[in-house]
Amino acid sequence: MRANPLRVAQILAGAEFGGAENFYVRLVSSLNERPQLIQKAYLRGYPDRRARLEAAGVAYEEFAFGGPLQWFARARYLRALKDFAPDIVMTWMGRATRHTPRGDYVLINRLGHYYKLKYYRHADYWVGISKGICDHLIRGGMPAQRVEYIPNFADETPVTPLPRTSFDTPTGVPLLVSAGRLHTNKAFDVLLKSLALLPDAYLWLAGNGPEEQALKALAAELGVSERVRFLGWRNDVTTLMASGDVFVCPSRHEGLGSIVMEAWAHRCPIVATLSQGPGELIEDGVTGLTTPIDDHHALAAALETVLADPALAQRLRDNAEAHYKKYFARQVITDQYCAFYQRCVDQR
Repeated sequence: MRANPLRVAQILAGAEFGGAENFYVRLVSSLNERPQLIQKAYLRGYPDRRARLEAAGVAYEEFAFGGPLQWFARARYLRALKDFAPDIVMTWMGRATRHTPRGDYVLINRLGHYYKLKYYRHADYWVGISKGICDHLIRGGMPAQRVEYIPNFADETPVTPLPRTSFDTPTGVPLLVSAGRLHTNKAFDVLLKSLALLPDAYLWLAGNGPEEQALKALAAELGVSERVRFLGWRNDVTTLMASGDVFVCPSRHEGLGSIVMEAWAHRCPIVATLSQGPGELIEDGVTGLTTPIDDHHALAAALETVLADPALAQRLRDNAEAHYKKYFARQVITDQYCAFYQRCVDQR
């Protein structure tokens, strides 16, 4: 084992907002506290992400990460990477991976979903954030001994719940919370159909995306518009969780479901469909309730069960928090990354 700190480059070419982008900042900031690492972030220039990295003391450089014809920008990025002389380079998602060739370093691709593997085959190692994604990598031809399972951790920053009357919500009503990109994969249409079967409940839905107008139209068609608050993109989803009675994850497809860890860490009972990530994570009746995908009747029944049984809701909170602290807490996951990085370098 080498005595000098490992030099680690973290490459993200993602969008301005997103779950993976948020976790990038959390992990890079946490790793930056470890004396055995010297880290540098390479990313697109979004002000909020820049401010959060600066607050954590993370060194960074910003690049366009454009298309294949932007050869000058790519050359500038590769020169900066070479100048840093990393021992480890970890790329996040497809665009960053396509821009980063093999080099005089260990190249790790981190996958947060069931992506097509065409652009990931040139790496030395792969991190899957769920066991299902790791199986996907191995079935796709990646050597099993070079595939590592390391899940995400939640934003553990303590929060103060919002007043239940926020967003013009009536006093004393059951309150559901959900969040995510307004995309068909997230199945918020199913959630709205479930809400129609829960006549007293209100829903705070945080997120934006291509399905926003269709979802608002569906809410009107179902007669639930008055009970839905479309909140747009929010940076305070954990605060919303701490404010509601139940968090709902109705997804059709969900690679990991980091939102599950967020609910666990902030003691909000969760009801989720058996999509890939939540289905792997949640023990039904112990750390949450699970229902079949695309079954709004089953989803409504599970929500009603939690809302009507305070003792069950308390057990789910307590079990989920203990499970999170044991397997998914910030320190646990950061330790796993540090050990993995060291092992990759020692095995070169």
